[in-house]
Amino acid sequence: MPAETTDRIAVLDFGSQYSHLICRRIRDFSVRAELLPFDAPAAEVLSDGTLGIILSGGPASTYEEGAPMPQQGIVESGLPILGICYGHQVIVTKYGGRVRRVSREYGPSTLTVDDESGLLAGIGPTVRAWMSHGDEAEEIPESFHVIGHTEGAAAAAISDRAGRIFGIQFHPEVAHTPRGTDILRNFAVGICGARQEWTMEAFVERSVRRLSNISGRILCGVSGGVDSSVAAALLHRAVGDRLQCIFVDNGLLRYQEASQVTDMFSGLGVNFDTVDASVSFLAALEGVDDPEAKRKIIGEEFVRAFTRYSKEKDQFKWLAQGTLYPDVIESGVSGGPAAVIKSHHNVGGLPDWLGLEVLEPLRDLYKDEVRRLGRILGLPERFLVRHPFPGPGLGVRVMGEVTTEKLRICREASHIVEEELDRAGLYDSVWQAYAAVGDDRAVGVVGDFRLYGYVVMIRVVESVDAMTADWARLDHSLLGAMSSRITNEVEGVAWVTYAISSKPPATIEPQ
Repeated sequence: MPAETTDRIAVLDFGSQYSHLICRRIRDFSVRAELLPFDAPAAEVLSDGTLGIILSGGPASTYEEGAPMPQQGIVESGLPILGICYGHQVIVTKYGGRVRRVSREYGPSTLTVDDESGLLAGIGPTVRAWMSHGDEAEEIPESFHVIGHTEGAAAAAISDRAGRIFGIQFHPEVAHTPRGTDILRNFAVGICGARQEWTMEAFVERSVRRLSNISGRILCGVSGGVDSSVAAALLHRAVGDRLQCIFVDNGLLRYQEASQVTDMFSGLGVNFDTVDASVSFLAALEGVDDPEAKRKIIGEEFVRAFTRYSKEKDQFKWLAQGTLYPDVIESGVSGGPAAVIKSHHNVGGLPDWLGLEVLEPLRDLYKDEVRRLGRILGLPERFLVRHPFPGPGLGVRVMGEVTTEKLRICREASHIVEEELDRAGLYDSVWQAYAAVGDDRAVGVVGDFRLYGYVVMIRVVESVDAMTADWARLDHSLLGAMSSRITNEVEGVAWVTYAISSKPPATIEPQ
């Protein structure tokens, strides 16, 4: 279902790990930004309210055969364009300049501003800028001039004479470029003239108006998590009793999840029903240890459960889900040259035989935007601040084959981690916390007896939107309390470890 048109900055994804951050930074000052594949058709890039185009960074070199380039007509469209890193080199190449290989430059550098108008207006004579490149502009096009330089890059920022097309060698989207958001605002608002109307209040109005016009009944799968709960609340405001929410107990739930979800929805005035499909889910996962296979199996089992319910109870036209923008990006649906990180059960796991049309009212939003949306819709705060829980549930926190024993350990240990964080007053200050378990075992001692038990991994991360994350530096006494309780209270656990990998290179969930 197409979105209602608002001013947009189109970001073409050439494969940089930072591409999604460009969108996030622009949305932070209430301008709509969307990530599109680098080779998206010109008609798609230039439509839907597009007022400007950003070309992201990427790992390729413009002088190599087959280097990714925008489709014909995009650079020539007359719209303002900003090239970042590889995108900068695309602009240099497209307009007749020359790019060369240089020694890789990665890390902070000092940008000296040579032209304090336009793109670099108001950021000061010098500013720290984050570099990550192995190529640079050896010769800039004749119609361009340098507006900023660093010690290692004579053309670190360039502009055409009309002040409509720009290239910058550094990354304004990362936190290591302190005035980067100001540079992006100068481009999106000052140069492109985009209105700062991408607010959650406006999103509610547009979405309710759009969703109320669709025909047919809607079946919405809810898990009790933030995403599905907010999606249900938004749909209920738009279509009322044409919405039916269904909670599927897949046997992969958190501690006491089923009763908590039932209690929550009973107070929201929404049509709600539960289905126990745990036997079919666990049977389908038997003997499967590949994480991608597990995700797809779980996605297919969800759809089977929804389809059965639809046929038994009433005929529905739509299946609504709480898919978010990071789900879409990580599943490779953005279409950029970056590899698929993992399939999300509600993006990459839906089978071809699905008998319902998919409705994803939150597909354009990041998690923090969804929480703001939930507050506007009046959802209780205690549900909005719950930590994210993966759609495939404990199926991706149990590494290797999913067994009832490992599920029990994962469920009980995760509950202890959350309880201890809550007691320490830290639950709301971290993004996500849980315990995972795989097939690794270690020797322990319980009383006077030897135990060859499971190794449990605690994972606690800090993040803003789940696209990047850092491991939480918890006090050792808190980690000690978690470890002590898990080994004493969860049968079959011998060791407890703490994961200290950030995203990237790791992911937040182990699978």
